[in-house]
Amino acid sequence: MRKEDLFSDCHRAIQDRYGQRALADRTAQAIVHTEFTEQDRNFISERDFFFLSSVAPDGHPTVSYKGGPPGFVRIENNALVFPCYDGNGMFLSMGNIAADSKVGLLFMDFERPRRLRVQGLARLDEHGARESFPGALFLVRVVALQIFVNCPRYVHKYTRVEASKYVPQKDGTAPLAQWKRLKIVHDTLSPEDRAKAEHQGFISLEEYEAKVESGDG
Repeated sequence: MRKEDLFSDCHRAIQDRYGQRALADRTAQAIVHTEFTEQDRNFISERDFFFLSSVAPDGHPTVSYKGGPPGFVRIENNALVFPCYDGNGMFLSMGNIAADSKVGLLFMDFERPRRLRVQGLARLDEHGARESFPGALFLVRVVALQIFVNCPRYVHKYTRVEASKYVPQKDGTAPLAQWKRLKIVHDTLSPEDRAKAEHQGFISLEEYEAKVESGDG
């Protein structure tokens, strides 16, 4: 995809209204690229989360947070590969990708700060080898079309405290999600998760909400 394809008539109209067309063109010329640079690769390899946007069948966009161990997003032949871990069973982003491959990814570093955007075409890989992605249900592969950094001046600085205890370990195991201990979902769980919930004991919705509030969700 050419750099010029970043802008459509709707973007041009606003750029022209505020006298920003020349700046927009110069910025795109300077930062937009289609091949991951060494700096891009290093930045992505250090990240342990990103935000994924996808398009629903009704045309509405949605965005979700994806987290994992540092480096859980990999670059293979100029394509991003990341695992889809166990979730709440809705598969909103994954279903969107199955219907419409257009996606956007935003990688953030709140400590420096720095951010990197990737726009591309995604597909689900439900048959790919998962040995190198412990705990993955399947993989997602994204062919990059446009890659570019954004100005970090409005990014607030935050310090990373700790990794989520729910990120799958090297053997693919992970603790049972607290909400899976709610009786309302018990009969819909896998046999393995049902057994874990029964062993750990059920909790009420109020108890679950208290855990979320305390940071133990």
